[in-house]
Amino acid sequence: MLKKAQINAHAFVMLCALLCRCLLPVPAFAQLAAPNDSGVSISHIHLFSKDPDTQKKTWIDAFGAQVTKTGTLEVLRLPGVFIIINKNEPTAGSSGSTADHIGFSVKDLDGIKAKLAAANVQVEGPFVAMPDGLRLELVEDKAQTLPVVMHHIHLTTVNGEVLRKWYVKTFGAENGTRRNLPSAMFNGNEVDFLPASGATTPVPTKGRVIDHIGFEVKNLEMFVKQLQADGVRVEAPYREMPNLDLKVAVIVDPVGTRIELTEGLRGK
Repeated sequence: MLKKAQINAHAFVMLCALLCRCLLPVPAFAQLAAPNDSGVSISHIHLFSKDPDTQKKTWIDAFGAQVTKTGTLEVLRLPGVFIIINKNEPTAGSSGSTADHIGFSVKDLDGIKAKLAAANVQVEGPFVAMPDGLRLELVEDKAQTLPVVMHHIHLTTVNGEVLRKWYVKTFGAENGTRRNLPSAMFNGNEVDFLPASGATTPVPTKGRVIDHIGFEVKNLEMFVKQLQADGVRVEAPYREMPNLDLKVAVIVDPVGTRIELTEGLRGK
């Protein structure tokens, strides 16, 4: 009888432990970071590619991106960001533009490098030379639970402090630093500002492999009206796109980085 009671007690403890694990909050694979107090979060990177199938396959095979759709638009999802790929030959890679590269935090750097090598993608130090001249940076964090998580967008400018102030004011970001350089901090990820080197000023992103970066915004219509009142350059006004199940607008930062604002990507 005692042995049977001990077995039953052990089974009960195991069942309780399993239930507790099921009730713990687990971050959704495609979940964007929570919006900040201004209702804004980093949402997507929009790429131009001469061979979208190759670009897409690399994201899926090496980084585990999942394919989904918003309306008729196919997107790739990773924790903290969506990747959108258009078939359009870019004028050049990301280096040399204001959007120099994007960064991801990875749990197993060697494992990711092995997958990239299998796809014939070159890695030099922390930087990855993706198809179409897209530059990525990998930051290892063995303590994170997910294999790959969005970490940062790295913009290049001659005056990082001035550009950071614009992102802080425009999107309600917090002041921060990374490697002693200015950053605009959002919940879960950030925009970093790299000083431009050499005599050539970084060029605007339009037409490059990173054609634009994206932010998800609550109450986008009112948000855009306020941006217009503040004198922010609006390239494409607020509009609703039922075929994509999105509301969108496009603005441009002071150095020429195109930024698409969306309402509706969250939860896709």
